[in-house]
Amino acid sequence: MTDIQNNKDKNTEFHFSSTAKDLVLLVAAFFLALVLSYFFNIFGLIVEFLQKHPDKIFYVDEIVTTLLTLSIGLTIFAWRRWLELKKETAERMKKQEELLRITATQAEIERIISKQLHIDMDQMKQDVREILHFLLNKNKKAA
Repeated sequence: MTDIQNNKDKNTEFHFSSTAKDLVLLVAAFFLALVLSYFFNIFGLIVEFLQKHPDKIFYVDEIVTTLLTLSIGLTIFAWRRWLELKKETAERMKKQEELLRITATQAEIERIISKQLHIDMDQMKQDVREILHFLLNKNKKAA
């Protein structure tokens, strides 16, 4: 049971480690975008370009709205998948613990049956010895 607990701890450490790496990467990308936007004024450059070339404007407000909606939608989608994964993981762990309990119970039953069989065999050996001893003594008295 301890080995299984150790494996759970190792899996949990790996999961948090991977999550932490992803989070650090996400924060780094966010700060990189923030720094680039601040120093290079990327949004300002886009606005200037579009002001200089009004013929290049193709539904910019719709594109921005679509991207904003898409990011919110993907966030909700990811959140729902995470909740489903969390629920599934809890169910699997519950079933795994139940399986371990059943396996331990089965092993204990087999141990008890084996012990009882040994006791019964020893008793049968003793009974056979007593019967043989009785028969030999009876044969000796009869002879």
